[in-house]
Amino acid sequence: MKTLLMLAAAGLALSAGAAAADPCKITVGVVMELTGPAGEYGQAGAKSVEMAFRDINDAGGARGCTLVTDTRDSQSTGSVAVDAATQLVQVGKVPVLIGGIISSVTIPILTSVTAPAKVVQVSPASSSPTLTALGRAGKTNGIFFRTITSDALQGTAAAKYALDRGFKKIAIIHVNNDFGVNMVAEFKKAYEALGGEITKTVPYNENQASYQSEATAAMDGDPDGLYLVSTPVDGATIARAWISGGGVAKFLLNDGMNSPDFIQSVGAKYLDEAYGTSSGTSPTASTEYFNANYKAFSGGIEPSNPAADRAYDAGAIVGLAIAAAASTEPLAIRDAIYKVVDPSGTPVHAGKAEFAKALDLIKQGKPIRYEGVIGPVAFDKVGDIIGPFRLWKITDGKVVTTGEMSTDEVNAIKAKIGG
Repeated sequence: MKTLLMLAAAGLALSAGAAAADPCKITVGVVMELTGPAGEYGQAGAKSVEMAFRDINDAGGARGCTLVTDTRDSQSTGSVAVDAATQLVQVGKVPVLIGGIISSVTIPILTSVTAPAKVVQVSPASSSPTLTALGRAGKTNGIFFRTITSDALQGTAAAKYALDRGFKKIAIIHVNNDFGVNMVAEFKKAYEALGGEITKTVPYNENQASYQSEATAAMDGDPDGLYLVSTPVDGATIARAWISGGGVAKFLLNDGMNSPDFIQSVGAKYLDEAYGTSSGTSPTASTEYFNANYKAFSGGIEPSNPAADRAYDAGAIVGLAIAAAASTEPLAIRDAIYKVVDPSGTPVHAGKAEFAKALDLIKQGKPIRYEGVIGPVAFDKVGDIIGPFRLWKITDGKVVTTGEMSTDEVNAIKAKIGG
């Protein structure tokens, strides 16, 4: 009997040791553009998701488990992204995938992998109107969400801002992908209806060593500025080619060009008349927390990186939804996403203490409203958010906010021009 008791005790000790070595973990897939033209965004976004998960884990975790990421590099390429997402979903069996950053990565992941598998996908920064159209056509299985506003609205906001800043005749150079084509289409519709003249539209393909021919072509018609729809690396090369070729140093920029690397590469002295629009934010306690802590956590990435704030919110919403879901099945998590941003819920914010409060309310079965780094978040039936647009300019090498344009103002313009 004594021998049996000793063996039983040893077995319990081994069992306890195994449990300690193999704690409960819930893995979320992350596909980000860590390299390639959008690498700056993806590196920031991946760190933001990690930070959100760290904060939730420090607060007690989701469903008593530790949230972990399995992060893959899309290389800013749709086919590579699909391969990575397929591995995560079909082999890794992740219930949620966060990514991509750019629409030309996010859309093929959605249509080829997550929608057919009914696995939740949350993009922090893909703004193409195509994603809205897919949702409305019933092609997303209701599993797609994004924490950025659609370009269908941002293009209109950019057109109004351009005219307000004196761009009466503008040339356009844009990346030749879903994002660039859609952004320019929405901009063109509003800009011309409001009285502006587009002198030339020049698409470009990514990763070229030189864009001198595109810059030269865009100068036809004597424009008084350039609308550059691009990413920081290619955008800087194009801007330098435009300036060196004699183009007017007056720029309108898309949201992703709000980048210290772009400014440094072009030279701040050439960008004193550079203006831009971004999906806006309504500052909350989460904004203060993120701005104070992100740079140290990320190893030096600025919290102003275009993908950083909304990627943190994507991670926070996913983590809280996993905690609130009836199970770890993807469709249960999808349903819980709406529960953690419930307008009637108790407001909660970012950081360990606030997430502990959120997890306690979830355990009590009470609704919560996560008010994120970008502001209070709400999703419509196709996973889109609505919110203001930030208006900014570059001054002395820094991006400075000049104002805000509400969604109601943008919609009023669209109604006025029949858009």
